[in-house]
Amino acid sequence: MFETVLVANRGEIACRVIRTLRSMGVRSVAVFSDADAGARHVREADTAVRIGPAPAAESYLSVERLLEAAARTGAQAVHPGYGFLAENAAFARACADAGLVFIGPPADAISLMGDKIRAKETVKAAGVPVVPGSSGAGLTDEQLVEAAREIGMPVLLKPSAGGGGKGMRLVRDEARLAEEIAAARREARASFGDDTLLVERWIDRPRHIEIQVLADAHGNVVHLGERECSLQRRHQKIIEEAPSVLLDEATRAAMGEAAVQAARSCGYRGAGTVEFIVPGGDPSSYYFMEMNTRLQVEHPVTELITGLDLVEWQLRVAAGEPLGFAQEDIRLTGHAVEARICAEDPARGFLPSGGTVLKLREPQGNGVRTDSGLSEGTEVGSLYDPMLSKVIAHGPDRATALRRLRAALAETVTLGVQTNAGFLRRLLAHPAVVSGDMDTGLVEREVDSLVVTDVPEEVYEAAAAVRLDALRPRGKGWTDPFSVPSGWRMGGRHKPVTFELKVQDPVSYSPRGKGTVEEDRVTVVLDGITHTFHRAADWLGRDGDAWHVRDHDPVAASLNRAAHAGADSLTAPMPGTVTVVKVAVGDQVAAGQSLLVVEAMKMEHVISAPHAGTVTELDVTPGTTVAMDQVLAVIAPDEEPAQEEAQS
Repeated sequence: MFETVLVANRGEIACRVIRTLRSMGVRSVAVFSDADAGARHVREADTAVRIGPAPAAESYLSVERLLEAAARTGAQAVHPGYGFLAENAAFARACADAGLVFIGPPADAISLMGDKIRAKETVKAAGVPVVPGSSGAGLTDEQLVEAAREIGMPVLLKPSAGGGGKGMRLVRDEARLAEEIAAARREARASFGDDTLLVERWIDRPRHIEIQVLADAHGNVVHLGERECSLQRRHQKIIEEAPSVLLDEATRAAMGEAAVQAARSCGYRGAGTVEFIVPGGDPSSYYFMEMNTRLQVEHPVTELITGLDLVEWQLRVAAGEPLGFAQEDIRLTGHAVEARICAEDPARGFLPSGGTVLKLREPQGNGVRTDSGLSEGTEVGSLYDPMLSKVIAHGPDRATALRRLRAALAETVTLGVQTNAGFLRRLLAHPAVVSGDMDTGLVEREVDSLVVTDVPEEVYEAAAAVRLDALRPRGKGWTDPFSVPSGWRMGGRHKPVTFELKVQDPVSYSPRGKGTVEEDRVTVVLDGITHTFHRAADWLGRDGDAWHVRDHDPVAASLNRAAHAGADSLTAPMPGTVTVVKVAVGDQVAAGQSLLVVEAMKMEHVISAPHAGTVTELDVTPGTTVAMDQVLAVIAPDEEPAQEEAQS
C-alpha cells in the first residue's frame, strides 16, 4: 500500500477521499488554489500545497503544478477524484511518466471510452447492446442528416467528446436537423474543443440506469449492481438511488454482465461506471450509452447497499492487490438514495448562487450520511462546480430510505448561500418519485410545481421579529416609552410598526403575531400556528429552504429611479465573472442585442438590451467579479420621435 497519496481535487470529493486515506493509515496531501486556502479539505489533509491562483486553468487543471506538488511531498500515487482531470488521459500518462501511480484506469482505457463513437463501436463488438445510431467518426452535416433519416425521428444529437449534457440536442422535426446540427457543433466546440457529433435514436420516457464495476490487474471484473439516475434537470443528475425499482433479478444480472463485458473490452482497471438508457416500458431492452472512467458522484449509494468502500478498493487495485471477492459474493442489502446539494437558486431559474456560509447543519447518523466540503465561513465563489455536498439515506426498503432522506434535507441548513435542498425535498415527495414511476423528463415537466417563488408571510413575520428585538432597550431602570418599538402614541393611539423588507420584491410589513428571537433561531406564531426558523444575520431557513431578507430603503430606490428616469439598469443575475463586454459608453444598441456575458460555475448568462437606446453607464470590464444584482450597465431608451402635426 502507498505511504502518501496526493488528492488532485477540491471540495466534497477531496474530503471524501481523505477520509478513506486516514482510515487506511495513508498520508494525504491536499492541493489548493488561492480561493481555497482556508477550505475544509485543506484543513483535513495531513499536508497541503498551494498550486496556483483561483482560476482552475492555473491551479486544479495544471498538470505541471500537480506533479510538482506530488514530487515536493513524496507522494507515490495521485487520486483525481471526479471532475477536473479525472478523465484526462494525458494526465494519467503524465503521472506514469513521473513515476506516480494514477489511481484510475489505464490512459488507453480513458482515451477509448472518452470518445463516444469509438466506445460504442468497441462495446458493440463485445456483444453489448447499443442505441441504434450513426457509425463512424467525422461525419459531415449531410451524413448526420442522412443517418437521422435512416434511424427515424425523433433523434438525439450528441458530441463525441465531453459530457454533462452539453451540446446534446433532441430533434423531433426533420426540417430542423440542419439548424440543430449547427448549434450542437458550436456548443461542442466551445465546451470540448471538438465539434464531432453522432446521432442516436431518441427513446421516449427513458430511464437512466448505470452499473458500477470494479476490475483489478489480475483479470477479475465484477459489478456491484445498478443505480437509477433518472431524476435529472438539463441532463444533470440530481437524485440517484440503488437499486432500481425498474429491474428484476434477471435483468439486473444481464445488465451487470453487459457492463462487465464493456469493462473487459477496453482493458479497464479500478472503479468505473457503465451507463445504459432503458425504455421505461421494456426494461429488458437496455442500451449502452457511455462509460465513465472514474469514481462517480453517486458512488455512496452503492457503498451503502454493498458495504464496500469504493475509494478503498480503488487504492487497493492501484497498489496491485487482487479483488478480495467474486461476483457471487456481492450482496445488495436495503435501499439507498442520494441528493446533490448545489449552490443554486430554484426561485431564480436555478441560477448559480454564492456567498459565505454563515450557519451550517449537515445531518449524520440514523441511516443518514452527508459527504461535504463545507464548513462555517466557507466562501462559495463562482469559479468552480456548484455542487457543495451530498446527503445520502439508507434503509431496509425504498420507502424508509426516501422518508429518511426527506427528513434529512429538512434538517439541512446552509444559511448565507442559496441551495436547492428544499426543492429536492419536495421532489422526493412527488407521487411519481414515491411510486418509482420516473423517467429522465419528469423533473422538467414538474419543475413549476416544485419551485416555491412566493415568500410565505411567516418569513416576513420572523424577519420583523428580529428587527423588533434589535430595537428593544437593553438597559435596566426607567425606559422612555417613545424608545420602545410598540407603536404607542400619546392619547392611547397606536400606529403599527412597519418595516420595509425585501426578499424578491419590496414589501412594507407590520408584524401581527408574537415572536421569540434567539441567537440562532426565531419562532413566530401566526393564526395559531408556530413557525420556527434557523437564523444567521439576515438569513432565515426552514425545511431546506432559505430566504435572504434584506432591509429596503424606498427613499434611496426612488432617488435612484429619478436619477435614471426612463433608463433600465442591467444587473448581474448571479454572482460571477464578466467574461465578455461587447459595448462601450455612448454606443447605440438595439432591443435584444447581446451586451455582456456573466459566467459562474460553468454556466454562461447573456445580458441583453431590454430596448433600443444608448449605453449611458458601464461599470464592468472583462474579468470583473460581480455580486448578484450588482449594476453592470445602464441603457437610456431612445426618445420617441416627435409626431408631425397633421396637415389640414
